Amino acid sequence: MDNGQNRSYELKSSFGTLPNYLTLLRIVLVPFFVAFLLKHKPAEAFIIFLLAGLTDVLDGLVARIWHQRSVAGLWLDPIADKLLLFSSFFLLSFSEYASPNTIPWRVFWVVLGRDLLIVGGALVLFLLKRKQNFPPTLIGKTSTVCQVLTVLAVLFFNFLNKQVGLLSWLYDLSILATVVSGLQYIWIGISALRKR
Repeated sequence: MDNGQNRSYELKSSFGTLPNYLTLLRIVLVPFFVAFLLKHKPAEAFIIFLLAGLTDVLDGLVARIWHQRSVAGLWLDPIADKLLLFSSFFLLSFSEYASPNTIPWRVFWVVLGRDLLIVGGALVLFLLKRKQNFPPTLIGKTSTVCQVLTVLAVLFFNFLNKQVGLLSWLYDLSILATVVSGLQYIWIGISALRKR
């Protein structure tokens, strides 16, 4: 019984787990992704983004199946996701790096604004000791899926060198999902502050 508890604690506290290494790989892929976009290589950027997405799926599966969730993973995983998505939305908003399809700047600012709001709110709650962990919500995960699909679609059609007007509805969907998830996190933060 004790050995099982100790083993579970080690898995949760140690850094050396497969999910964490997969997350680190995703972080390492970000500079390559940025470099390919800056060098106007949409095919390579698309492939790197797919690989990064694959590591994200794999680290989640491994963490659940092998019970290798760790404290480091709770922080590293969202950092890796935000680095990849932030660099994607930022660079793909420039017509010189994203052609023929460019993400509107309004999408970038909504995504950035929500993330800054979440980070600031989480820091306040953490410092006030009102909330120590910040698990993602279903709506939050949905907004992330919408953002990833938006980036994938833009990269894919730019790789095909095909301008697609229907991407506009995907931009609006990402904005809607991001705003709704942001409002939910605000409510969660307010609820945590009200607790004694």
